[in-house]
Amino acid sequence: MKLIATMSSGFEAITARELQDLGYETQTENGKVYFDGEYEDIAKANLWLRSADRIKILIGTFKATSFEELFDKVYAIDWDQWLPLNAAFPIKARTVKSKLHSERDIQAITKKAIVNKMADIYMRRGRLPESGATFQIETRIHKDEVEVTLDTTGASLYKRGYRVEHGAAPLKENFAAAMILLTVWHPNMPFIDPTTGSGTIAIEAARLARNIAPGIQRHFLFEDFDWFDPKILSNLKEEARAGEKDVDLNIFASDIDGSMIDVAKLNAHDAGVLHDIQFKQIALKDLKIEGDDGVIIANPPYGQRMSDMEGVRKLYKEMGEVFSTAPTWSKYILTSDLEFEKYYGEKATKKRKLYNGSIRTDYYQYWATRRH
Repeated sequence: MKLIATMSSGFEAITARELQDLGYETQTENGKVYFDGEYEDIAKANLWLRSADRIKILIGTFKATSFEELFDKVYAIDWDQWLPLNAAFPIKARTVKSKLHSERDIQAITKKAIVNKMADIYMRRGRLPESGATFQIETRIHKDEVEVTLDTTGASLYKRGYRVEHGAAPLKENFAAAMILLTVWHPNMPFIDPTTGSGTIAIEAARLARNIAPGIQRHFLFEDFDWFDPKILSNLKEEARAGEKDVDLNIFASDIDGSMIDVAKLNAHDAGVLHDIQFKQIALKDLKIEGDDGVIIANPPYGQRMSDMEGVRKLYKEMGEVFSTAPTWSKYILTSDLEFEKYYGEKATKKRKLYNGSIRTDYYQYWATRRH
């Protein structure tokens, strides 16, 4: 099967590297990475990818410039290979720069073509029951090229199953993991998350270091597919648990808000890494960076409202002053403020444009100026 991993724009190379580390050959396009696999690979990718959003099966590709052509080519797919008679199959549609530009019509035509094909195959008349497992189909058209996919993930992969308490404007788990994978950090190095909020960055760092499979605690859509052998996933989970590491970690997470530290501790407990992270309520300006050759990742408040900007920029200034005391540390800061460097007091070594949800952000990277 041709499989597709999707991810936030800007993280394609990270997801591709994760897949390559799992042993796959990859081909990257904007927002997605293609790879070939079998049933076991669907389970493995869902279980192990830290930076991806979801894993889809590519069921059909073709060109369509009319609704008649779309209908005929969707109908031509062997739907009985994928959908049982009682399958519930909601349809999503996306179209960009294509002659067929009504997403509602694309949705309706796709649905009608599948219903007609299923009715013909199973010799049914009237409505299909749609009382069974959900098979989420998507028809995406880009420049008249159509991809019909089946989602295997369900709720996005950022939903690891450990974060009960969210706090305000939380960073998604897969976004936090990708931010870590963009740094030079290794588990034997000290790590600081100085604006930890609900603890996501520190928790993802600890789970990465402990080799805890990101999907170990959650359910996937493919588990409900009648053609998927449940032993495949249970064997992979057993293998994953056996491969978890017991390591000594130097991870420190702090926040000015004591109630957020309580939330972060609860999340870390549910994620199985509470004892791997030292949590502390402390204002950023009072932070003392001890040790050498570490990594700091900060996701400070963005100050989306103008009334907050003054306080946020004061925080950036304090950040610059505190971080400058640690020249052997690499620092990575995510913010949507295009004037961040001015208030931080230093030009970044490198900047990377990322989208945190719909918010355009920059990932400012300050590499260590010397090693200890």
